[in-house]
Amino acid sequence: MIFTPKALGSSNLTVEELKEDKKNLVKYGPCGLGKKAIYLNSFYLDRVYYADMANVSRVYKRVAMSKGGFTGKGLFGSIPYLVVEFKDGTKKVCNFKYEEHVDLMLDAISEAYPKMPTHSVEAEKRLRKAEEKERARFVKNLSKEAIQTIDILDKAKLELEKDRELSTRLAYDAKQKRTLDSINPTYRILAVAVFLAAAVCAAFGIHLVMTSGIKTGGVYVLLGFAFIFFVISSHVLPTGTNNKRYGDNCYRNTLSEMESKLEKISNFPLPAIYAHPIVCERMIRVIREGRTTTIDGAMELVKKDLKALNPSVTVTQKEYDEVVVVKPLFTVADYA
Repeated sequence: MIFTPKALGSSNLTVEELKEDKKNLVKYGPCGLGKKAIYLNSFYLDRVYYADMANVSRVYKRVAMSKGGFTGKGLFGSIPYLVVEFKDGTKKVCNFKYEEHVDLMLDAISEAYPKMPTHSVEAEKRLRKAEEKERARFVKNLSKEAIQTIDILDKAKLELEKDRELSTRLAYDAKQKRTLDSINPTYRILAVAVFLAAAVCAAFGIHLVMTSGIKTGGVYVLLGFAFIFFVISSHVLPTGTNNKRYGDNCYRNTLSEMESKLEKISNFPLPAIYAHPIVCERMIRVIREGRTTTIDGAMELVKKDLKALNPSVTVTQKEYDEVVVVKPLFTVADYA
């Protein structure tokens, strides 16, 4: 191997085992999952550590906020982390750029290791309380029509879960499109101007370093590169994968793939733009609460509930996890 990751905890895979495991590695952002080990990042480098999954006791998502994430309030501006706890009591916290990558990795871990806890101890307690409160809202004696509607939605949910990756990609592309569409063109022009000015400053500094010494040109070099990195990190600078056309193409291609899939399913109850297992689950929930008995009525109530959510609304952990995934599907379609 060109690069051998460093073992964490009491992990001690042999060189050959590690080499073989890396061949089966599936990457999720800066981390990854093999058949025997989980691969973790440092602050700067991807997958520089590994841990034998036999030594891992719990893996879960932590969300820090600028204005969102789960604190009970707020839904937006989250900074995601993956936390890996080991059986010896130590833990490793990994920063991610995209929350969707954390969710995909946790889904993969849940599938490969069904007994592995994927919530923190505190989150598990909150989830149990939320589930008990939710069940208390359910109507005990549903009508025949409501039961039939739930059965249809359960079957639709199962169909979507057969290809969960497609639904997840649709939600991710919808969020990406929404984000790229919302960037003010003026900010992009300003970012390009600052980037070019910073590049000229850095180039001038390098020229001074070569002709007059580092004391004279060093400040210009540092200042130029500082602004270059600042503009790049702002994610406003237009690139091949950071522009409206790219976001629109990704969303349309995934939506077309979803439409092709659903055309093969007779009488699928959801439109392709909202085809996600979580949407089915939320529709089933409003029916169980006795708020409606029909598919159309459930969809309208789901839209109404999502519209009502904003950064000042108090939510449960489960609500937060659901909304950050599916709300972009509705906002990008303007709740049509």
